[in-house]
Amino acid sequence: MSLPTLLVLYGSQTGTAQDTAQRIVRQALRRRLQVQALPLDNYNVVNLISESLVVFVCATTGQGEPPDNMKNFWRFLFRKSLPVGSLCQLDCAIVGLGDSSYPKFNFVAKKLHKRLLHLGANLLLPVGLADDQHDLGLLAVYPSLADVIPLREDEPLPPSYTFHFLEDVKEKTDDRLRIPAEQTVQSHSCPFPARMVSNRRVTDASHFQDVRHIEFDITGSNIEFAAGDVVVIRPCNAPEDVQQFCQLLGLDPEATFILRATDNSAVPTRLPQPCTVRHLVESYLDIAAVPRRSFFELLSTFATNELERDKLLEFSSAAGQNELHSYCNQPRRTALEVLADFPHTTSELKVDYLLDLFPDIQPRFFSIASSLQAQPHRLHILVAVVHYKTKLYKPRRGLCSNWLASLDPAQGEMYVPLWVKKGSLKFPKEKDTPVIMVGPGTGVAPFRSALQERIAEGKTANVLFFGCRSVHKDFYFRSEWEEMMEAGHLTLFTAFSRDQEDKVYVQHRVRENAGLLWDLIANKSACFYIAGNAKQMPASVSDALKEVFQQEGGMSAEEAEQMLVTMERTSRLQCETWS
Repeated sequence: MSLPTLLVLYGSQTGTAQDTAQRIVRQALRRRLQVQALPLDNYNVVNLISESLVVFVCATTGQGEPPDNMKNFWRFLFRKSLPVGSLCQLDCAIVGLGDSSYPKFNFVAKKLHKRLLHLGANLLLPVGLADDQHDLGLLAVYPSLADVIPLREDEPLPPSYTFHFLEDVKEKTDDRLRIPAEQTVQSHSCPFPARMVSNRRVTDASHFQDVRHIEFDITGSNIEFAAGDVVVIRPCNAPEDVQQFCQLLGLDPEATFILRATDNSAVPTRLPQPCTVRHLVESYLDIAAVPRRSFFELLSTFATNELERDKLLEFSSAAGQNELHSYCNQPRRTALEVLADFPHTTSELKVDYLLDLFPDIQPRFFSIASSLQAQPHRLHILVAVVHYKTKLYKPRRGLCSNWLASLDPAQGEMYVPLWVKKGSLKFPKEKDTPVIMVGPGTGVAPFRSALQERIAEGKTANVLFFGCRSVHKDFYFRSEWEEMMEAGHLTLFTAFSRDQEDKVYVQHRVRENAGLLWDLIANKSACFYIAGNAKQMPASVSDALKEVFQQEGGMSAEEAEQMLVTMERTSRLQCETWS
């Protein structure tokens, strides 16, 4: 009997679901299956009716939303016109990737499971709902594989791509800016090279946190955005990391190659053909990320040094996950640092396996901090430069924030490829609907955009709660808020947590202004927004708001909770938070 063909379809936002899909592919190849993995939006969903065996791997983003690369699939699958039973030939399994600290934990996988059953699909296994902290393990083996002798775990699989190096080929242009001039719609596959106009530190020099206000010129891009939208930027690796990587692997950064897929499929669209090693390492391979378990699984297949192989196999095993966490995740050790720790294995790495070993650099999302109505042809962001210590000697640095901070337009023209996508915050169209915005720290960025836009439209019922450490060190956009207040366009409440003995936060200011907030929400149908760090702030502000309902509205705790739920369901309470 012929072996089944397995199709692995994934929806991934940050790369974790893609990594999981690729792990499933490698296990399937070891069991000698024919297997293919695709992002859901790269798959012609009409063909699903004729598939026999599919594994769906999908993450949940934001407030229960599907990832960007499965939204078209999602819309098609939930068409009411699809007949019940249309997928009765399909055997499938679903792996959901989520985070149980969010209220809609694995919402996409659960909803997909329900819809596939409704369409007649046969679920081979209970839906797997993986938590961010849990070990996923392996999927069950399809029944017809019982007699198959799998490949050994230490036997390398064929690479997905082969490198064909060229002689005497010099790059004529900067690959990062190889963007067709006729492109009118910007996207992840064709970003717009925006000129950086300014890159200014907006925290005091004595302040521990470096925060940048960065302005881009988007003239000629046809980019449009509204308050609440986000800009997407894919960073580059640091020059010193690129140099160290090439040295560790004995690669010439100026060498030029053409990439070919071993199964004759397409090569990554972001890589030019031909391409230099420098461009590949600088702009594509995510060497500065904390590697996942799959990295150690693949690396172990190249190891011939006994000590290194044993340690890599331990990190790859289910039993070794605590050790891996202590070695890698806890101190935030990068893939590049792991290569340096395993020099014998690194020296045996073949260049053909680089794209199997390293995922591509994931784009970063920033709230847009400006409005086209106030500042045409300009796009602003507010970026906290990530820099912190762990037990490792070298400080940890956020890839994108440090790359952006390193670009100095005073030293010459700097271009950053970017594109814009719709954000989760939506502001009321009605002119008289008040908005209440709580945005401590860099969480104030989307509210600067909203205030600029609303004031330009004549909407002046605006309340902002802003919090930071000190009025003198990190009070972002202070002069702008003061001008808006003087014009009667803004009511501002501030909380400077370190400027007095007792720490004062935005939730304290919410409680102190209970009367005003109750009047705006209960009598004037105000919308309430929270943006900022996801640790304690959003929950603390929500608790303070419930206290306002109890104190001013005479509600019980249960009634206050229900009112908050109702506001959220009707989009009168919206949150945009990040970790």
